[in-house]
Amino acid sequence: MYKSMRLSLLVLVPVLVASCGYQLQSRAVLPVEMDKTRLEIQLPYSEFARRVEVLLEQGGVDVVTNKEGAATLEIPMNHVRKEIQSIGDNARVQEYLVRYTVQFRLLDDQGQVLIPMQTLEQSRVYTFNEQDILAAEREDEFLRKDLADILARMVVRRLGTYEQ
Repeated sequence: MYKSMRLSLLVLVPVLVASCGYQLQSRAVLPVEMDKTRLEIQLPYSEFARRVEVLLEQGGVDVVTNKEGAATLEIPMNHVRKEIQSIGDNARVQEYLVRYTVQFRLLDDQGQVLIPMQTLEQSRVYTFNEQDILAAEREDEFLRKDLADILARMVVRRLGTYEQ
């Protein structure tokens, strides 16, 4: 009884998942204009900049430093800010909001705009406990890295949607 039930579940679950249209997310297919790309980015040593570079290289892009014959990915805004989200009845901060904003555009090797300036933003709220300040700082650091990774993936995915 249990074997037949287990077997039917093993068959039924993949069929249901496949029928609902679920697909694993694949790597973005980047445009051929980006075979050689130069990054112009605010804060070039930030977590976001490193993630974008790694994701581009994983997508088959040769990230170069010279401008000759290379597309340019401009990222003039790469900004994280921390805001107070709520204050408790004892006049102390209870929650913070971490907001990460990036702007980018893609130019071809002639300087023509392939993808116009776009702005992406992600934010997360976390609870602040003044009794455990080290944990709150670690959570803030973790959220910043996580948001940088999410935004880097969003930028590369957006670059992959470019059509001539």
